[in-house]
Amino acid sequence: MSKAELRKRVWSLLTERGVARFPGAAGRIPNFVGAEAAARRLADLPEWRAARALKANPDAPQLPVRVLALREGKRVFMAVPRLRAERCFIELDPSKLGGRERAAASIRGAAALGRPIHPRDMPRLDLVVAGSVAVGRDGGRLGKGGGFSDLEWGVLSALRLVGRWTTVVTTAHPLQIVRAKIPMLAHDIPLDYIVTPAGVIRCRRRHRRPSGILWNALEADKIAEVPLLARLARGRGGGRLSGPRRDR
Repeated sequence: MSKAELRKRVWSLLTERGVARFPGAAGRIPNFVGAEAAARRLADLPEWRAARALKANPDAPQLPVRVLALREGKRVFMAVPRLRAERCFIELDPSKLGGRERAAASIRGAAALGRPIHPRDMPRLDLVVAGSVAVGRDGGRLGKGGGFSDLEWGVLSALRLVGRWTTVVTTAHPLQIVRAKIPMLAHDIPLDYIVTPAGVIRCRRRHRRPSGILWNALEADKIAEVPLLARLARGRGGGRLSGPRRDR
């Protein structure tokens, strides 16, 4: 089954069973009934409790995850939509939010209350929270098809901000777990955990994590669309971004 067919099947199933929240499932990372309970289960994981800095996707079903992270004092990094600036991440530092964690965790609130940051100035990330359309118990994951989550990983991996030490998780409804094998390409990021309102699934990860930016997998228009990628592409063979300047 193709990626497009799997997405369509999951979107239809969530809609038919009445567990997709407004504005509906199709065409997006679907918000689902029980997203808050899934976030609370995620917060019980030892990897979550140990994490000091994490990257989270900006989608609605993971809003409760972002709120919990900020309320627990974790630094949260969210990507600027479509990575359309060189400072392509937003840092949310709970020590600077003055109790406005709920507002800051939204897309609009993050833009207003967060700080745009270049990835070279970010700390190493202990945890990555991904939004998903469909997931498999072997760690396979499907997003909505834009490829930006994988691209964010590539940039951060090239800077050694994510790696084998980074736990990759998603929160999802049980209906998003598919039996069909999810096609995984070289740039796709496998999951370590799937967390649902009902429980935690540790994935039998069979897919290798990509390392760095896989330039051969990028089309020219995608490179031109993302300012940071365009600059890196011009500098290939010359200067490269350096990693973190200090441990933070």
